[in-house]
Order: sequence, then C-alpha cells, then structure tokens
Amino acid sequence: MKYELLSEQEMENQVSGEALTLTAVMAVLATAIIAVIVYRMFMSDKGSATVPGGWKFSWN
Repeated sequence: MKYELLSEQEMENQVSGEALTLTAVMAVLATAIIAVIVYRMFMSDKGSATVPGGWKFSWN
C-alpha cells in the first residue's frame, strides 16, 4: 500500500460525516420497528409477550 501526503488544499476538501448519517438512519429504523411492534401488540384482541428476565404478559 502506497501512502501519499496530501496538500493543504486536499486536506481542506476532505469531508466526513458518514458515521453520523449511518447512526441516524439506524436509529430511525430501530424506532420504526419498535413502533410497529408496539402498535401491533396493542391493536390485537388477544396475545402474549415474553421479555427476557422471566416477565410474561398476556391480554385477552
């Protein structure tokens, strides 16, 4: 792999922010998935849910 020093102009043109954008997209996606799960859980007539730690919920 060959390394090359950048000039001052090339260093000023470097743009970052991909990690922040990816994090924001993943946060929105996770929130949307949780919202759909909660909506479906509360709109169903009957069902049950088991949460890690031994918590069990059921509704009729």
